[in-house]
Amino acid sequence: METASPAIRVHGLRKSYQNLSVLKGVDFEVVRGSIFALLGSNGAGKTTVVRILSTLLKPDGGTASVHGFDVGTEPRRVRESISLTGQFAAVDEILTGRENLVLVGRLRRVGNPREVADELLGRFGLADAGDRRVATYSGGMRRRLDIAMSLIGDPPVIFLDEPTTGLDPEGRLEVWQVIQKLAHGGTTILLTTQYLDEAEKLADRIAILHEGTIIVSGTLAELRELLPPAEVEYVERQPTLEEIFLAIVGRR
Repeated sequence: METASPAIRVHGLRKSYQNLSVLKGVDFEVVRGSIFALLGSNGAGKTTVVRILSTLLKPDGGTASVHGFDVGTEPRRVRESISLTGQFAAVDEILTGRENLVLVGRLRRVGNPREVADELLGRFGLADAGDRRVATYSGGMRRRLDIAMSLIGDPPVIFLDEPTTGLDPEGRLEVWQVIQKLAHGGTTILLTTQYLDEAEKLADRIAILHEGTIIVSGTLAELRELLPPAEVEYVERQPTLEEIFLAIVGRR
């Protein structure tokens, strides 16, 4: 049986700003319907990769394709296939949550934008807040609304550029749950993050971007094999911080 082509394919991607070389030959592939985490510190080039893949920036060299379309020669087809959620929620605080969704629905010319808005409000746990102004939303609620807006039109590929930046622990967990549900529904997600626990929790595969190149890539199990075997010690297991937090706030 023929193997499906990758949702995202990047080869030899290079980008410089004057004398600063940001990307020095980046290579990776993302399997359709998976979560791929691009992990790196601030300034590693993660956002530059996302901007190139979303046709907002032209590379100096290399090739990249999204959903089978070349970002250089078929930018319109790429844009039709993707949605991009940046580091800060791109929502209108004056409008209500429902009005934000309806506005995007009309801009994307979907049929029955109000029905689409109602469905997404329910899907993202925002139905009770749909008629409130977004200025009253918590950080986690704004980010969930932002991601919901990015799903209008059912794009097969979503770029999430550091989606939990600035969120409190509860907001981060809310966004994690949304991302996992999206992947379970078949959406391909490229997630950039500087948080190790975020990549560990969410990603099917992880690539570490350092000083402009991918220095290692694989599943979490494969990356663990790169380290020396751990010494086995039998100790009483302590709850993780996440387990403590969920127990205290009463969430499941």
